[in-house]
Amino acid sequence: MDDLFDSSLNLEDTHYKEGYDEGYSHGLVTGKEEARQVGLKVGFEVGEELGFYRGCVEIWTFAIRLDPTCFSPRAKTFICQMEELIQKYPLMDPENAQVQEIMDSLRLKFKMACFSLHVKLEYNGYPKSSTEVNDIQF
Repeated sequence: MDDLFDSSLNLEDTHYKEGYDEGYSHGLVTGKEEARQVGLKVGFEVGEELGFYRGCVEIWTFAIRLDPTCFSPRAKTFICQMEELIQKYPLMDPENAQVQEIMDSLRLKFKMACFSLHVKLEYNGYPKSSTEVNDIQF
């Protein structure tokens, strides 16, 4: 008689555990797929931005090779620093703690190089700050 009542009393716990186990295994599968999709999207965006900066550095470096006096020493320094940051970026280790620090430094050096070169370039894929978005007038 005790076994009959014990199974009835533990019925809620049994269903709770079964539901939890089923939800957990389903969450692992869907969570991995969602993480993969987010990782692909973020990885593509980072690669695109790095490629933009790489292209700018290559063009500026080529211009310097053609005419070493075309840019100021300060601009050349910023271009060289950008090159070093691009080389230093850990492409194969996205969980490296320096990833964000290097990207922030690269963005800053790019702005400084553009200012020194008196050009107005910007990476279009980079999200605008909220103050820039609010300044739009029609």
